[in-house]
Amino acid sequence: MNKIAVNASKGYDVHIGSHLLPNIGSYIQQMHSCCTVAIISDSNVWPLYGECVTKSLTGTGYKVIHYVIPAGEESKNPQQYMAILNFLAENALTRSDLLVALGGGVVGDITGFTAATYLRGISYIQIPTSLLAMVDSSVGGKTAIDLPSGKNLVGAFYQPDIVLCDISVLETLPKPIFIDGCAEVIKYGVLFDAELFSHLETHGLSFDREYVISRCVALKADVVCADEFDKGLRQQLNLGHTIGHSIEKYSNYTVTHGQAVAIGMAIIAKCSANSGLCDQDVYASILDLLHKFSLPADCAFSAMQIADGALSDKKRLGDTIHLVLPRSIGNCFLYPISVNDLTSFIEKGK
Repeated sequence: MNKIAVNASKGYDVHIGSHLLPNIGSYIQQMHSCCTVAIISDSNVWPLYGECVTKSLTGTGYKVIHYVIPAGEESKNPQQYMAILNFLAENALTRSDLLVALGGGVVGDITGFTAATYLRGISYIQIPTSLLAMVDSSVGGKTAIDLPSGKNLVGAFYQPDIVLCDISVLETLPKPIFIDGCAEVIKYGVLFDAELFSHLETHGLSFDREYVISRCVALKADVVCADEFDKGLRQQLNLGHTIGHSIEKYSNYTVTHGQAVAIGMAIIAKCSANSGLCDQDVYASILDLLHKFSLPADCAFSAMQIADGALSDKKRLGDTIHLVLPRSIGNCFLYPISVNDLTSFIEKGK
């Protein structure tokens, strides 16, 4: 098992290994005395792991309640957020109690935002059950819900107490959802680590899961420690996301997050190459790796539609959007562009 420290304003550890769920209670016991634990999960994950986690917690003396949301991005909305808040209030949770996010990125995001705002802050723990959540959304303290205008427009920076990544649960993850998470894994290789990128090129979907997840978490931990509140370096983690979030929005979320990020990376890499900001070989390598993982690279929406959707991107500053472009594999940079020039720039990647 690997343990990676995240030395943010509130420090915590990310544990990565197999068969962690049956011992969740003992992990929590090291930092929280007996209290009420509210598990937030979704309709896909709860039937698989709810009983195991509950048994571990009750076996170590915790009182457990749970709230299950419908699976899918559509649940990350203000109405569901308010329903969870009311559930906690009705069960009289106090600041000495604890929330547990048991699920993928949607569950982690909405649980984290609930924890940040209920009683002006309550402790919470991330137990990510998808590859995407393990390598990205569960680490770093970004919490949010969506608005009709765009993704993650309401949220808070709020760090968990611990993150427990049980890679055994990936065995029950449907292959398309596993592949979806691979887009975020590829992102880390493109951004920071040519060796990780090469490992993915060599092994494809048979990559070493503990090594790759640990490496992605370590890379993100370094970024979070350097720029916890997203003022500079952390914005690079948005590679593929400005375009990707726009694609998700226009597809009514029928295009998944990983698929959208993959398309976003392909478009942005082609934009960079066709603008002379990186070699064509860089774009070709990214495209080849996306294809190796059966991830899409083509977009059904026009450059104008993509640019319009990007106007609600949370990293927009006035009339400027900062795109993340590759210079080479493992080396990316922030590229400020006027919103008036965004459509023509995206055209270079279509």
